[in-house]
Order: sequence, then C-alpha cells, then structure tokens
Amino acid sequence: MLFDTHAHYDDERFEEDREHLLASLPEKGVGLVVNPGITLETSRMAVAMAHRYAHVYAAVGIHPENCHDFTGAQIDALRELAKEDKVVAIGEIGLDYYWEENPPRELQQEVFRAQLALARELDLPVIVHDREAHGDTLKIVQEFPDVRGEFHCYSGSPEMAQELVKMGWYLGFDGPITYKNARRAPEVVAVTPLERMLIETDAPYLTPVPYRGKRNDSTYVYLVAQKLAEWKGISTEEMVQAAWDNGKRFFAIT
Repeated sequence: MLFDTHAHYDDERFEEDREHLLASLPEKGVGLVVNPGITLETSRMAVAMAHRYAHVYAAVGIHPENCHDFTGAQIDALRELAKEDKVVAIGEIGLDYYWEENPPRELQQEVFRAQLALARELDLPVIVHDREAHGDTLKIVQEFPDVRGEFHCYSGSPEMAQELVKMGWYLGFDGPITYKNARRAPEVVAVTPLERMLIETDAPYLTPVPYRGKRNDSTYVYLVAQKLAEWKGISTEEMVQAAWDNGKRFFAIT
C-alpha cells in the first residue's frame, strides 16, 4: 500500500469530490495519508477529516506564507489541536522567501521558531517547508537539536541533505522529481539513505509527469515511488514498502 505523507485535501480544489475521493483511496491502493494544515482553519479541517477517515492523519501548523497575522494565541490554539487523536506532527511550517509579497523574513523566522518550540514541548515531529530559504531554514532547525522532522518536497543541495540525515531528519520527495529540469534531484537521492525517504504528492499541487497540469491527488504518489526506485536501483515495490515503513516510523503510526 502507498503512504502519501503530504496532501492538502482541505484545499478548495477538492470541494466538489473531497468526501468521495478520500473514501475511495484505500481501494485504489493508498493506505495512509497525512494532511498538514497551513492555517488554524485548515488545521482544524485536517483534524476533522482525520476523525472521519481511518486512513487519514493530520498535522497542524501555520505556513510561512500565512503567518502575517501571527499572535501568541495561535500557538495556544495549535497546542490544543495537537492534543487531538490522530494529530501526528506540527506542520506545515518553515520559511518561504520566493514571493516578494510574503510576510517579512524576520516574522517568518519568529513563527517558525515558535512552532519548533511547540513541537519540542509536545514531542511531535515537524513537517518543514523550505523555499528559497535553505541557509536560514537549516540554521534554525539546528537550533532545535532535540526536534525531529522532515523537509517536505526537498529542494536543497546534496550537501544539505547529508547534513539533515546526520541530524536524523527525513526528506520528502514529490512530483517535481519527475520533471525534466530535476537535475539535482538524482544527486540528492544518491546521498539519502532509503530509510530516510518519504513519498508525497502535495496534492492538489506538483502533479507528476505524465499528469502534470492536472489536479494532483494521492493516487499519483506511485509515480514518485517509481522515479525514486529507478534512481536507487530497486524495484518500485521495494520503494513503496520502504516509504510505507518510513512514514509509519516517522509519524509513530502503529
């Protein structure tokens, strides 16, 4: 069975068929899904979905693009949400320097640190978003050596990947590894141990080839596994099993 460790079924692009799609995933070979929130509202939605479907789990967090109105009360709200059954991580959190209109970098860093501290307090792993902010993101997670986590949709260098692996972290791989311009991804995969690799969709975004341009969903995560298996020189079945075991271990799902 496939484990999609990162999908956003709270997204409005699933408004028309969300319930049917989620209910049908197990019969389509997707046995587990983690849905991270990006705001308090979507974190609440993620928790509600996890309660409705046995194969869906939630993470709660505030995405760097959505932290413009941050207050300490939001950390208190996340703390309460994180105590709910089936919440397995704090996320999606991190830094995003790509868009000029994003919240100021200093604010993003403050919110990131506050949520890493919350994860440490609650002994939960974190799901980290890092876009065009590799140096600062790595520096900040190094300030929390007792927090374990995953770099979602990893886009850093092979050298940074090796550093994260030494720290005990995991790397998530998504549809972009199937794109023609994924030149650095094979180098990253080469230095990442199989037992530290997770497969993701980031649905509805980052749809893999040959479905690029369409709405993504968890049934396409097998294409990520196929590409990773090719680069690792193993069968797709071995990659799927490793990703399943890694995901359950990382999120402490029994």
